Amino acid sequence: MPRTPDPAVRVALIEQAAAMLVAREPVTLRALAGRVGTSTMAVYTHFDGMPGLWGAVRQEGFARLARGLAEVSPSDDPVRDLAALGAAYAANAVENPALYRAMFDAAADLPDPGAAGAGFAVLVDAAQRAVDAGRFVAADPAAVATRFWAAGHGVLLLVLSGVLPDEALDEHSPALAAAVFTAAGDDPERCAASVRAGWAGL
Repeated sequence: MPRTPDPAVRVALIEQAAAMLVAREPVTLRALAGRVGTSTMAVYTHFDGMPGLWGAVRQEGFARLARGLAEVSPSDDPVRDLAALGAAYAANAVENPALYRAMFDAAADLPDPGAAGAGFAVLVDAAQRAVDAGRFVAADPAAVATRFWAAGHGVLLLVLSGVLPDEALDEHSPALAAAVFTAAGDDPERCAASVRAGWAGL
C-alpha cells in the first residue's frame, strides 16, 4: 500500500528550495532531499519533479501573501486600509524572506497563474474605495496601487538583502505610502493620520 504524502515534507521541501535559491546554492535533487532529510523520490511524489517544485515555491509565496492580506479587515477609512495592507505585505516578506524573493522568479510557471495578481487586486480595490470616498481625487486606482506596491517592494528588497537595516521599514515605508496617497489627492494631514493608523500593525 503506497504511503500517504506527508504535507510537512512538502512544505519543508518548498522552504528549503527557496532558501537555497536565495543563497545562490546549487539546488540539485540530491542536495535538496539531503537538507530536508527525505528521499529524492519525495520531490516526485509531491511535485512530479524539479520543474513542479519551482512552480510550487512561487505558489506558496503568493498563498502566504494572500493569507496575510486577508487578515486586514476593511474599515470606514480606505486610506488606513491601504496602509494596513502595506504593513501586512511587509510583515509577510519579513516572515518569509526566501519565499518572498522567489515569488518574483517568473522563470517558473505557477500552477495557479491567477495567484500572482490576487494580492495586487486587493490593493486596487482599496484604492478604488479611496477614490469613491473622495480621498483620492480623479486618481487611477491601478496606478496608485502600482506606485504604492513598487515603493514598498523596493524598500523591502533593500532590507531583506541587508543593504538597509530592519528599522528602515518603519522609517521609510509609511512616508513613501503617504507621498503616494497625497499625490493621488488625499489631504496631507488626514493622510498622515490614516497611514499611521494602518501601519501600526507591523
